[in-house]
Amino acid sequence: MRVTLSRRGRWAVPVIAVAVTGGVIAGTQIPSAQASPVLPVRTPGQLLAEINQDQKLPPLTGTVVETTSLGLPQLPQAGNPTSLSSLLTGSHTIKVYYLNAQHFRLSVQQPMSETDVIRSANTLWLWQSTGNSVTKFTAPATVHHAHKQLPAGPVLTPQQAASAILTAVGKTTLVSVQDNVSIANEPAYQLVLAPKDHRSLIGRVVIAVDAKYGMPLRVQVFAKGAGSPAFQVGYTQLSMNQAPAAANLNFTPPPGAKVDTVNVGDKPAPSARAQKQDMTGFGTYGSDWLTVVSLPQKDLLSSLGTGAAGSSTPTAPSAGPGGLGGDSQKVIGALLGAAKPVSGSWGSGTLLQTGLFSMLMTGGEVYIGAVQPSVLYAAVGHTS
Repeated sequence: MRVTLSRRGRWAVPVIAVAVTGGVIAGTQIPSAQASPVLPVRTPGQLLAEINQDQKLPPLTGTVVETTSLGLPQLPQAGNPTSLSSLLTGSHTIKVYYLNAQHFRLSVQQPMSETDVIRSANTLWLWQSTGNSVTKFTAPATVHHAHKQLPAGPVLTPQQAASAILTAVGKTTLVSVQDNVSIANEPAYQLVLAPKDHRSLIGRVVIAVDAKYGMPLRVQVFAKGAGSPAFQVGYTQLSMNQAPAAANLNFTPPPGAKVDTVNVGDKPAPSARAQKQDMTGFGTYGSDWLTVVSLPQKDLLSSLGTGAAGSSTPTAPSAGPGGLGGDSQKVIGALLGAAKPVSGSWGSGTLLQTGLFSMLMTGGEVYIGAVQPSVLYAAVGHTS
């Protein structure tokens, strides 16, 4: 089956591929949990059901810390949370202001920049202080389930991380529970997911589940054999059942900001032929924990702003909702410099491998997965 990705979303493929197949988050910057709280016993199945339910969450204000350590080579830093190096390494602090599913704000603040995602009814704002750019996404009030029409922002919360990872739960997964924890002073269960197949580079995923609302409070991804997480995102401060201040939920484009408006919804669904044309070249191999995403190398480089499709001459990285900017060209250079030549009955290419994911470039194609290289080699020429 083809991966359903819009042209606008293709810039995120390398990051999404890593996240969905097991992760990008790490570190020890989130405070360690306190003594294990006493809670009613829950089975793994009960916890899975609680997470999957579309429960009504209470109003809340909180701070989320996300850290990533994939074992990559030293990458240049652009001080921008949407830059490629920021998405692959480092730490981000996200302020969360949540009233309900139609009214919330996520704010990522860096020393020299800020990125905000603000949802207000059928309008979603994306503001990036770097370049003072604003993208306004609107869905007409007549559209049912407008929240599904509006795009997600370039930030990651424990809820979003858990939702992505739970797509791998099935017969290929061992599910268990471990000691309860306290996250941001909230008692929580810990659900543990582990792939059965030894070819996955993921050792386990641990999701801390709020005891009252079934809300993920922390997600940790461990590489196989690792004692500390390679990806971690969780609340460090959390206040529930108190509506955020109205000022934190309102947004007006700052003076001089360039505003790009995108209308979504109320449009006929694209035909199967149009979808196929839009997805040409993108595919998958395997499933669940062994999923490999493939894409044309020229599309990867052009979507990152490192060169036009079909051109070997790099161009200046572009920023904004359609691409990553700030450091993409240097980051790709650093990653390619760390890759090693490989060959076999499948052909030849270059391989970049860390404790948590592998990336193979061969014959103009890129193959990415949280898998051993042998799985990538088997995928060559067989994605669909």
